[in-house]
Parts: sequence; C-alpha cells; structure tokens
Amino acid sequence: MAIASNQSAIAPLRRSWGRGLIIAGTLLFILTALAQALNAAGILKLGLTNWRPTLFAFLVFAVAIGAGQVLMRGQAGWRALFILPAGLFTVAMAIFPTLFGLSIAFTDWNLASLTGQKFNGLDNLFQLLRDPFYWNAMVNMVIYVLFVLVEYAIAFALALLLNAEIRARKFWRVVFLIPLMLSPVAVSWMVGKSMLEYRFGPVARFARWIGFQNPSFFTDPWVARIWIEIMDAWVSIPFVMILLLAGLQALPKEITEAAKVDGASPWQRFWQITFPLMLPVSLTAIVLRIIFKLKLADIIITVTSGGPGGATDSVSSFIYREYRDRSNVGYGTMLAMFYLVVIVIFITVLLNVLSKRMRRMT
Repeated sequence: MAIASNQSAIAPLRRSWGRGLIIAGTLLFILTALAQALNAAGILKLGLTNWRPTLFAFLVFAVAIGAGQVLMRGQAGWRALFILPAGLFTVAMAIFPTLFGLSIAFTDWNLASLTGQKFNGLDNLFQLLRDPFYWNAMVNMVIYVLFVLVEYAIAFALALLLNAEIRARKFWRVVFLIPLMLSPVAVSWMVGKSMLEYRFGPVARFARWIGFQNPSFFTDPWVARIWIEIMDAWVSIPFVMILLLAGLQALPKEITEAAKVDGASPWQRFWQITFPLMLPVSLTAIVLRIIFKLKLADIIITVTSGGPGGATDSVSSFIYREYRDRSNVGYGTMLAMFYLVVIVIFITVLLNVLSKRMRRMT
C-alpha cells in the first residue's frame, strides 16, 4: 500500500521526464554502438579509431537509467539503484562483448593481411556451412558428449564405493579427488606427451615388450579419440563423483534400512530406491558435465592439435587453431558465434526435456 501511495504521489510530468531520460539514454547508446560497429566493419567511414565513444555512451545510459528510475518511481527507484550495478555489469561483461563479436563475425578480417577489416556480409556463414573440418568437429563433440554417460556411470560407482563403510574411507576420498586438482594441460603433458610418447614413453615400451611392433596411440582416429576421452574423464570424473557423493549422503537411511529388513537385495535397493531418489542430483551433475564437455579444448590442443587429420578436433580446439594458425579473426568469430547458438539451443532443449520427465516421475 505504501508503495502504491508513493507511486500515485509522483507527478505525471516527473514520470514523463523519467521515461524520456531513459529513452534518450538508450537511443544514444544504441545509435553510438551501431555507428561504431558499422565503422569497424568498414561500411561507414566515421574516422573512429577506438570504442571510447561507445563506452562514454554506455556511462551516460547507466546514469540515465538510474536517474529515470528515481524520477519515475520515487523511493522504489532509489531502492532499484542497489541492483542496477549488477544489471549494468552483466550488460558490459556479457551482452556487449557478444554484440561486438557479432560485428566481427560478418567481416573479412585476417591479421596476416594488409587490407584490414572489411565487411563481407554472409560470406563467413556460407563458408562455415561448406567447411567439412568444422562439421567433423561438431560430430566429434556429439561423440564426446555421449561419453558423459560413461563418465557418469563410473562416477556413480565410485560415489557408492566411497559412501559405503570401507576401511580408510576418508583417505580414498582424498585420493580420488586428486585428478580434479590438476590442470588439464598438466595432465596432457604428463600422460599424452610423456607416458604415451610412441618412442620412449613407458606405455609404448610396455606395449613393445608384450609384442606390439609399432605402438602409436594417436595415429588411428578412434584410438586417438578414446585416449583424449580417457584423459578428460580422468580429470573430470571426480567432479561428478563428489556431487553424487553429496547426494548419497543426503538420502534418508531409514528407507534403505526398511527395504533391507523387507528382504530386498542390494541391486533391488539400488535400482528401486537409491537411483530414483538420486535422479535430481544425477541430472544436475550430467548437465553440468555436458556444459564443461562442450568447452573441451586444452587437452586436444596440447596432445594432438586436432590430429590425425582433424579426427580428434573439438569445436573449441578447431576455432582456436583458426585464430592461432590462420589468424582468421572474422571467420573464427563466426564459427564461435554459430557454436554459441548451437549450445544455447541444445542446453535449452535438454533442460526442457529433463524438467518434463522429472515432473512426470514426481
């Protein structure tokens, strides 16, 4: 009631001034950013050498939003100022860089070229659609994401083991968490570049000792993919395991004890009680692991550089090499933006499907 009375006490002219201030600040920011994007793409020649005008326009926009809220809403507007910095920070750190990336994605910009940045319309998108190496990387991502189910099964088994009354349980919990503390790049060098080195690596020597003539772990496409997955899984399974272990420890023990008294076998107790009760935690762990898997790049870049012949490339590693090896900023940014759209659609559909399934089960 107090808020409603405060709103009604504000003069209509003051509200109009507030709306006008917000609209003016917003238009100034949008038009300045659009002009700078067209200038950067080479469509307009405005002589702007940096993005400071857009930064200043954004600061004016932020002040206009705050002042407009106070003019329009009075005391409620002053309270809104406390959450305004968080919203503006999100715009500055997430939305604006995305729009800046979009402005680059539609340009022909190669750092090795003397011509500089030039607008080329949809040429980068058409090139992407015809790029077999990019689509090969997309197929690889499907394979790597499907391996998440195998990682989940291993992590669940380890969580069940560490939740049981075993000897030195606290010690084993620390041991299984050690891979999570290591950098994927360190693991890549330790395992992929050292232990699996085909001439002097200990695994290759052991393979020759047992009869393999020329053991090589990264020349066959499928073998190379599996070794990439093994290294990534070794680093990442402890994360899923600790989430599942926390869920297991939160389960009410009375239910399983009652089932045990009724004569249910360990498999029946797991499949009919533990697993259904763990579904919310399991789905959360799987979705988080999929999100991390979609960013897989560091192990591939360090060990195989996408080889042999792009067979192990993830989309992220392919985009990285497009920037590093070919200095193709415009095309590389288009690849990244297209992949971002694919990820957003995929995760949105996945979450919707999982939420509907959970509602049906509950």
